[in-house]
Amino acid sequence: MTTTAARKVRAGRRTVEVHRPEKVLLPPNGGAAGDGEATGITKGDLVDYYRSVASYMVPHLRGRPLMLERHPDGVPGPMFMQKDTPDHYPDWITRAEVAKEGGTVTHTVCDDSATLVYLADQACVTFHRWLSRAERPDRPDRLVFDLDPPKDGDPADVFGTVREAARRLGDVLDQVGLASALMTTGSRGLHVIVPLTGRDHVDDVRDFAKEVSALLAEADPDRLTTAVRKKDRGDRLYLDVQRNAYAQTAVAPFSVRARPGGPVAVPLGWDQLDDPGTHAARWTVADALEQARADPWGGLLRSPRALGPARRKLRALRGA
Repeated sequence: MTTTAARKVRAGRRTVEVHRPEKVLLPPNGGAAGDGEATGITKGDLVDYYRSVASYMVPHLRGRPLMLERHPDGVPGPMFMQKDTPDHYPDWITRAEVAKEGGTVTHTVCDDSATLVYLADQACVTFHRWLSRAERPDRPDRLVFDLDPPKDGDPADVFGTVREAARRLGDVLDQVGLASALMTTGSRGLHVIVPLTGRDHVDDVRDFAKEVSALLAEADPDRLTTAVRKKDRGDRLYLDVQRNAYAQTAVAPFSVRARPGGPVAVPLGWDQLDDPGTHAARWTVADALEQARADPWGGLLRSPRALGPARRKLRALRGA
């Protein structure tokens, strides 16, 4: 196969060199890369997508340690999750040294579009971000509920139970005075995201999320569960709050998922949840920019709340 010369891409104030832009990273929907005319999503396509959404995506990444999901040989193929920043990364890319058990780890931080393009050239398909910022790693300003449906299968076929759980969760959060935003995961479920002030300790945030999930599961134990072990869930939707622990991550808005066709995790308006065509993998690299331009979250994440008042209201709901 003939290898295309490296391509230079302008991203913000910098020009980034993209190597082997013709390399297929993601197969197309309905077949392996190379079948007929469908060749899948190349590294060049991935770079073009991330450059196109950079102005919408970078604000959700800026200042946050990242875990990078890299697929150097494409999908399917070996994958690894990168925490430490390699020494060969350019010095203009931001690093964040944070504590871990027994030492520290130096994460990559994406503060601009050039970094986003550079990481796409490194075959980083998916960006997983911390829920806190590097300067206060134990004080998250995001809380995430991951609604994980009970059955494998086509995302559209398993989405009904996710849709119902999201509405119930949104109602509870409204009752305790917390704003919430929806995001498709690009996989099978939804994330419900709550903006916080960043004053509460990570352990307190996780405990609050557990209390909310327990309230929902207790109200409908036949369809909802907080059981961490898969074998204990049965056919119930899992209300996953484990991402709210220290050093845990959640997929970032506008991230591409390592699946055929390049589905994307996109912000979603609550009104869009009622659309029968909506499901977790509805948007792809082909149309995620259109969803970004619609600004489904509006200024929602710019109205963070502290958990104190919400915690008191929640305990009143639970009769504690």
